Amino acid sequence: MTDHRAHFDFTIAFADGGELRGDGFRLDLPSSAADESTIGRLLVHHLGLALVGSVEIRRLRIVEEQHRGSRGAVAPLTGGDRRVVDLSHRITAGMTTYPGLPGPVITPYLTRDDSRARYAPGTEFAMDLVTMIDNTGTYLDAPFHRYADGPDLAGLDLATLVDRPAEVFHLTDAWSAARRGIRADTLADRDLGGVAVLLHTGWDTRFGRPDYGVGAPFLTEEGARFLVEAGAGLVGIDSVNIDDVESGDTRPAHSVLLAAGVHVVEHLTGLGGLPARGARFTAAPPAISGFGTFPVRAHATVPVGA
Repeated sequence: MTDHRAHFDFTIAFADGGELRGDGFRLDLPSSAADESTIGRLLVHHLGLALVGSVEIRRLRIVEEQHRGSRGAVAPLTGGDRRVVDLSHRITAGMTTYPGLPGPVITPYLTRDDSRARYAPGTEFAMDLVTMIDNTGTYLDAPFHRYADGPDLAGLDLATLVDRPAEVFHLTDAWSAARRGIRADTLADRDLGGVAVLLHTGWDTRFGRPDYGVGAPFLTEEGARFLVEAGAGLVGIDSVNIDDVESGDTRPAHSVLLAAGVHVVEHLTGLGGLPARGARFTAAPPAISGFGTFPVRAHATVPVGA
């Protein structure tokens, strides 16, 4: 299904006086057939305005573009057959996840050839040893990762990790080298209580490259505090870190989110394949005692056609 958005300037006049103007505004549309009257109503609904007298739409263009989550344009997707979208990087021997940390070492423990001497004819197995740092691939941080008295992976409630409603913020055109931090204002247009907030920046295209750790987008401390206050249950990002790793040794987003019991998932990929809303997100690590972070097979289920 192809998404469409409207690009336009507008003037909204209020019945009790005053005007609101906007230039270069963008709005999700239910279809490419939306006319100016429909777009005007969607705009008023999206902005949550009252006592509107008239809406003037100017320089209107309707383009094929991924939805960003405009309120009222598209109803949340529910029910029906669903497809699964894999949001995890593959783990391979020697791979680089976080620049400077060691890659996994994968070696055979029992080869198929050796196993034939241990089992009945026609029966064989393979077993391997993996040595890796827990920050490998796509992984989830539990509070214990940051706080010694916080719950470890084994202490997490599985219900908080599985089938969470997801709100996806498609931000590939909302940040720049001059403004890498994702702020509260960018996230303030939706109800985020209990959801998985997934930040799609497009940085995952650099995964495994030397520039993956340089100039990456991140969540600001203000943005993290806003998400805690909004009641988010999990925050994921497709960047090298949810914090700005180039600003020193502080990690305010980790500190704020994990102190509040909000799970953090880093190094996601493929978020561009999800709708702004309607997906269900899962990221469950093994229940390892004494660990605060570990790889997950993060994925989302999305209604067919979305």
